[in-house]
Amino acid sequence: MTERSTSDAAANDAQPDVHGLRRRWKPAKERLLAARDGHPTHVRFHRACSWLQCVEQMPDEQPLDLVLVCRWIAFNALYGQWDESAGEPRPDRECWRHFLDRIRALDREGRIAATLTEHKKLVFKILDDAYLAPYFWEDPSTERALRTTKERRNAPSWYVEQRWGMILERVVDRIYLLRCQLLHGAATYQSRANRTSLDRANTMLGHLLPAILSVWIDHGENEDWGPMCYPPPD
Repeated sequence: MTERSTSDAAANDAQPDVHGLRRRWKPAKERLLAARDGHPTHVRFHRACSWLQCVEQMPDEQPLDLVLVCRWIAFNALYGQWDESAGEPRPDRECWRHFLDRIRALDREGRIAATLTEHKKLVFKILDDAYLAPYFWEDPSTERALRTTKERRNAPSWYVEQRWGMILERVVDRIYLLRCQLLHGAATYQSRANRTSLDRANTMLGHLLPAILSVWIDHGENEDWGPMCYPPPD
């Protein structure tokens, strides 16, 4: 079974900046805050935009390590879930996968599919980057690094079959691996070894986040996004 095809209108949308996203969100923000101070749906959006604005204000020569971390924090602000019984956040991968499924279900304009289609060459490069593949780190070697990954071999058929959920999950999973390397101290700051991978991951996340936030603006206002991590005090 194939998933919903790309919308031509969505493909032609200009990628919005944070100011544009906030301007479009303002009517929903006013309704949510009128109903409840510190409404979690707005707080999530506000937190995400604050980190994206930080990226926009960085100088062009800002290290890619910091840019990727800020962009992932923006993403995390949207998908993070609080485990009330454990008193701590739920596991990341579980949360972002569920979140992306919900965003795609709301994406009637096909913005996610349009973004993946427009940047298909970049998607292929990310999926073919052995350093972003878990299997490579099981037994790192030059030979493994030169192999074409299974995901890269399968990706063209995923596009033909319009399996946007599969493509999106696999791409974000690769970016997540790099995020984990950085945040768990498994990479050197400004290391030359991961510049190409960082550049690809950063660029793709920079395309995906505005699309995700646009879906949130148009269709996420009345959704229950689950228990928010560390809500602001009343």
